[in-house]
Amino acid sequence: MAQIRNLLAACAVFFGAALSASAAPQLVMVERDGCHWCEAWNEVIAPIYPKTDAGAFAPLLRADLYEEPPEGVRFDRPVSFTPTFILVDGGRELGRIEGYPGEEFFWVLLEKLLTDTTSYEAGS
Repeated sequence: MAQIRNLLAACAVFFGAALSASAAPQLVMVERDGCHWCEAWNEVIAPIYPKTDAGAFAPLLRADLYEEPPEGVRFDRPVSFTPTFILVDGGRELGRIEGYPGEEFFWVLLEKLLTDTTSYEAGS
């Protein structure tokens, strides 16, 4: 009986963690091969993004323009430009940044998107 109880408790912890992880904010980068602006973002921002507060709060998830959105993710409208950065939480779109306006503007737009739509606090 104790083994069954332990197994059930372990399953509850595992599935609870999986559910809460899928409900955490993520930044979906929709890109395509040959996109000059995607390459620029990948060169300048991609190496540092996971090391930032924003990257820790909303980890990056990549998607191809010509494929369906990642499993469990629904976009409010089709993606027309690459790169497009779509902030999702629990698979639901919260907002987006269309295009890559350069490093400085990207961080400003991302911070605004995060603070306007989530519990993210800049500089936390």
